[in-house]
Amino acid sequence: MSVTSLATAPRPWSEFPAAAASKVVGVLTDIDDTLTTNGRITPDALAALAQLKAAGLHVIAITGRPMGWSEPFAREWPIDAIVAENGAVALFRDGHALKIEYAQDHATRTRNAARLREVAACVLREVPGTALARDSAGRVTDIAIDHREFAQLSPAQIDAVVAVMTREGMDATVSSIHINGWFGTHTKLSGARWIVQRLFGQALDAQRWVYVGDSTNDQLMFGHFPISVGVANLMAFADVLTVWPNYITRAARGAGFAEVAQQLLRSPPRGA
Repeated sequence: MSVTSLATAPRPWSEFPAAAASKVVGVLTDIDDTLTTNGRITPDALAALAQLKAAGLHVIAITGRPMGWSEPFAREWPIDAIVAENGAVALFRDGHALKIEYAQDHATRTRNAARLREVAACVLREVPGTALARDSAGRVTDIAIDHREFAQLSPAQIDAVVAVMTREGMDATVSSIHINGWFGTHTKLSGARWIVQRLFGQALDAQRWVYVGDSTNDQLMFGHFPISVGVANLMAFADVLTVWPNYITRAARGAGFAEVAQQLLRSPPRGA
């Protein structure tokens, strides 16, 4: 385990002070294995989203899942938006309509589409046992290889997939279920900044937003947000994490997210 001392170990989320909670204006959260449990959002996590919104907090999901997969949840969940494909696509309601906007222009997406298909073919050819994620049909700006959702890849296979993607000029990250690769400079952090500016007309103030995640691909966000929280199942990645959140929940997955919400709701939030 890479947590070797009290200096590096995240603190229990229960220690987050109510006075600090009153200054929080929003929550950014991963989806898979953070909001969801065994691939589904549980009643406690869904209720937590509604309670946060009712208390006046903004709630935005930031995920590696594709645009097509995210669309029904952007319509149905009590959240402000979903930023999908690791910062590349934003989905949010505008009245009764769902708006979809992209970090890359149409020409760039069209140009990259052929390159994405080529790299996907390279991965499948060069790394035996790999398969595209089942949600691939809904992807616009990236490719995803399944390593734990419906398939099971070894650490060596995961490393080999990442190596092919990076060799071909992609950015690559590993979530709790997929290996994602894309062309471009977008990230979960750039997507968070983009959507906060787009929806609320102001810069993202990292001091007043909470980030909640569960995996190695959340490390950029853990490092940027002082109020960063890992749900308990993050500890499955303890031997490979290099950037830790400042807090960790007692419960795992959706129950852990609900725990985050309850701690924030101990004190009424102040407006942005």
